[in-house]
Amino acid sequence: MADINVSLTARTGKSEPGASPRLSPAPEGEPMLDLIELLFFAYRNFVSDPDEILHGFGFGRAHHRVLHFVNRHPGMRVTDLLDILRITKQSLGRVLRELVDQGFIDSRAGASDRRQRLLYLTPKGEALTQEFVAIQSRRLRRALEESGGESRDLVRRFLVAMIDPEDRSATEKLIARADQAVEARSATRSRPAG
Repeated sequence: MADINVSLTARTGKSEPGASPRLSPAPEGEPMLDLIELLFFAYRNFVSDPDEILHGFGFGRAHHRVLHFVNRHPGMRVTDLLDILRITKQSLGRVLRELVDQGFIDSRAGASDRRQRLLYLTPKGEALTQEFVAIQSRRLRRALEESGGESRDLVRRFLVAMIDPEDRSATEKLIARADQAVEARSATRSRPAG
């Protein structure tokens, strides 16, 4: 059995340690294995810090995703969360039960339909979610700074383009609504009482 040890240096011709290779578009039909691998490694590191914190609670990545989206969309319905995460009701039920039981999420009946379950973070859930946001924002900020000043818009366009075309509009609207709600809450908090 042969050892296969292909370094990034050997593939790119670069010899500087720590130097980023200049990636050029692959010819049509040629596998983009380097980008596939970079996505795997980037994602692994992007979730590693929250994973470590979650492990202390006996939680996993599904818990992180639920906390993230409930944070971004306070009062969201369980059915909406199922649509976003595309997981089974049974899987979500287990994760939600653990988050509710440990005091991270509050599940309330809907005002007009008592059968609806609306999800809110508790102060404990907000604190944990803000810790994840801070950690992951630092990683993203550092990567954007190392990539060049104008790279945020390019990265955003790239990530949107990675989403299936039929899901892009809904995803962008979901993000925009959450951003607008955050701005509205911030404006409400900053207004003087009176």
